[in-house]
Amino acid sequence: MIRPGMTFELAKRNVRLHLFRSILAAIGIIIGVVAITSMGMLGGALEQSVSDELMNMGNSIIITPAGPSTGEQKAGIEEKDIRQIKLITGRHPTIAFYNTYDQIKVGDNRRYVSMYGVDPAELPSITTLVSGRYVSGTEGVMIGQSLARQYNLKEGNFITIGIGSREQRLRVVGILENTGFSGGIQTDNAVIGSERWYESKYGGRGKYDQVVITVEDLDEIDRIKDQIEARLNRREDVVNIMDFRAMISSIQDAIGQISLFVIAIGGISLLVAAVSILNVMLISVNERIKEIGILRSIGTQKGDISKMFLYEATILGLIGSICGGVMSLIGGGLLILLIMQDIKYLMTLNTVFTIIYGMCIGIAICIAAGVYPAHRAAQMNPIDALSND
Repeated sequence: MIRPGMTFELAKRNVRLHLFRSILAAIGIIIGVVAITSMGMLGGALEQSVSDELMNMGNSIIITPAGPSTGEQKAGIEEKDIRQIKLITGRHPTIAFYNTYDQIKVGDNRRYVSMYGVDPAELPSITTLVSGRYVSGTEGVMIGQSLARQYNLKEGNFITIGIGSREQRLRVVGILENTGFSGGIQTDNAVIGSERWYESKYGGRGKYDQVVITVEDLDEIDRIKDQIEARLNRREDVVNIMDFRAMISSIQDAIGQISLFVIAIGGISLLVAAVSILNVMLISVNERIKEIGILRSIGTQKGDISKMFLYEATILGLIGSICGGVMSLIGGGLLILLIMQDIKYLMTLNTVFTIIYGMCIGIAICIAAGVYPAHRAAQMNPIDALSND
């Protein structure tokens, strides 16, 4: 009969005796853990990135005209309706603006971008100035940072807006920081001018294309929506009212499902590693049949024989999972940098938990792969084992 703790010592001895084979088995686990963890880190980073972008619009209510524009008649939210909306929203910031698409020309380059007309007094509350100044009157426009970088534009440069006889040459007076995917003005690839400039260029005076309400308390969103609906759409639909909570939830669910799918792809590597561990353990059992017979003949219990092989599988799993967890920081970082061009979401709490989960899964799979060989070894007949050649 062997003393307590001897089974673990025998397991360690067998790992050392067959070091090369053990290393190959551990490499399989390392690859599997790196694959599943790196994929999980990428999915988590994507989810966090999109969530951060979406949360910028999560507290916004967007109001647009209910009817379409017809011929010369432009659909829009009239000033009297905007006054009603502001009475309902109270302290919550409420901004109305014009919006359309038009062509800009910089040198020989042409493209279509968003055009905004906003009250200059409202601009500092919804945008951030990178350089230059805010517009006033009709003498200039501002552009988004992405557009400025694309065409190497700075304040003081000129751009041409419109097509043919509608072309207008305007000075860029300011560059605005990108706002990303927010609920209000998206400055990334946009031209922003004053209301007066927009009305002189595109007409539609007093008929705004959109109103954005930034709600400070999310619990008030439903109340504000209901009151606007009751006030403006009492007889007929004048405006469409929407918030982004349901859309945000749907997008986050979709990203979560994509992340699970990506992790499942990485999990295939762990399954392959599990088969490798199972094969190594079965070989180990076959090589040690006589040793098992001797141990059983001196009174070693079946449970101890089983533990010896489970310990061996656990040691391989620990070595492979720990090494894989460390290496996944490098692999996950490179993957995030390659896909997202930014590693600010690498070292987060979500990343730490993903690595821990990946390591735990690697260890669990190794132990599971060792269950059958351990059971097979424990069930051997001692006499048959001793007589085995």
